[in-house]
Amino acid sequence: MLPHAPCRPPTEPEIVTSHRRTVRSRLERLAREIAKFGAVGAIGFVVNFIVFNICVHGFGLAVVRSGIIATAVAIATNYVGNRYWTYRDSDRNRRSRELSLFLLFSGVGLVIENGILGLSHYGFGFTSALADNIAKNVVGLGIGTVFRFWSYRTWVFTALPAREAVETAESFLADPPQRVDAAGGHRADGR
Repeated sequence: MLPHAPCRPPTEPEIVTSHRRTVRSRLERLAREIAKFGAVGAIGFVVNFIVFNICVHGFGLAVVRSGIIATAVAIATNYVGNRYWTYRDSDRNRRSRELSLFLLFSGVGLVIENGILGLSHYGFGFTSALADNIAKNVVGLGIGTVFRFWSYRTWVFTALPAREAVETAESFLADPPQRVDAAGGHRADGR
């Protein structure tokens, strides 16, 4: 029969090591989320840019109307990418709520993006193709993207509550805390 180790509360170094591991794990997940969101957004940017310029220069539509059409097409592209790749592990039980919130926050982003375009084009009189593209696809899209990232991760693609707790517990159990032996060396086996 194997001897049982006595139960004792974790030491301060064990708590610090565990906390660092948890923080590092969360930061790594956030970095992956941002990278995926950025990749989906890059595809959406290309779609937005191409559709906008085709509408303005190919079909001769007004810039804000073209911007709204381009943004709507990019929103559809981004939903598919975010739903099935970036946030594929999020709660899928309330899909109609998710889609409604996605469209709501995307609509706010659309207003930000195309409001800046309208202000630049009609308010400030910057009417060149370059000025329109900078206003819409750099300034407006940049501000809109920050808003969308925050709103999507906060309200739309919510995590399953138990998943994070399980992942944290599994990471804690997978790596036993480092213990210091009498000679000052670190041992993972606790002896």
